[in-house]
Amino acid sequence: MAMTEWMIRGPEIASCNCSYGCPCQFNALPTNGDCRAAVGIHIEQGNYGKVKLDGLNIAATAAWPGPIHMGHGEILPIVDERASPEQREALLKIMSGQDTDPGATFFQVFLSMCEKVHEPIFKRIDFAADLKTCEGHVRVPGVVDLTTTAILNPVTGNPHHPKVSLRAGFEFAEAEFASGTASSAGPIKLSTSGKHAHLAKLHLTGHGIVH
Repeated sequence: MAMTEWMIRGPEIASCNCSYGCPCQFNALPTNGDCRAAVGIHIEQGNYGKVKLDGLNIAATAAWPGPIHMGHGEILPIVDERASPEQREALLKIMSGQDTDPGATFFQVFLSMCEKVHEPIFKRIDFAADLKTCEGHVRVPGVVDLTTTAILNPVTGNPHHPKVSLRAGFEFAEAEFASGTASSAGPIKLSTSGKHAHLAKLHLTGHGIVH
């Protein structure tokens, strides 16, 4: 069966329970041994085949009992309630790693490391991201609340803005690293404060990052 071509472009916010920097970005083990995370994306421009995805938001919460590459994870897909039935189907296919080369996107990698995918939720997703200040949020009422701010220098209190670029990543080419606080009342529990977060401009297809 032929692969449906797709593309999404727009800002992303992600935060996990690890210390600033996120050891995953450096092929190291999670700070506390496990991984619990939340992510949100605003699709400025996108399509799945002929289905337009412009202006929609998607989000997810996820957890793994150990490093992600050891598997046994669970994930909750969250899709913009404004999406039409065709758009919902398209977004869930992208988010589940379908129509994607193996290892090409974080959607495909993360889903391949999950043994449980919760029933998708269709709700309002409030999203805002300022990559210059690192201020942002992903809010899904009654499900997840994620906010980001710049990391602050502990001596001066001034904003600290590290940026990381990856030559061969499967999520982003470069990202601003920040401080994230997240809570979740959904099936995947989150409760973090002042942990790793990153904000990035994504440009992905089923074949990976567009450079």
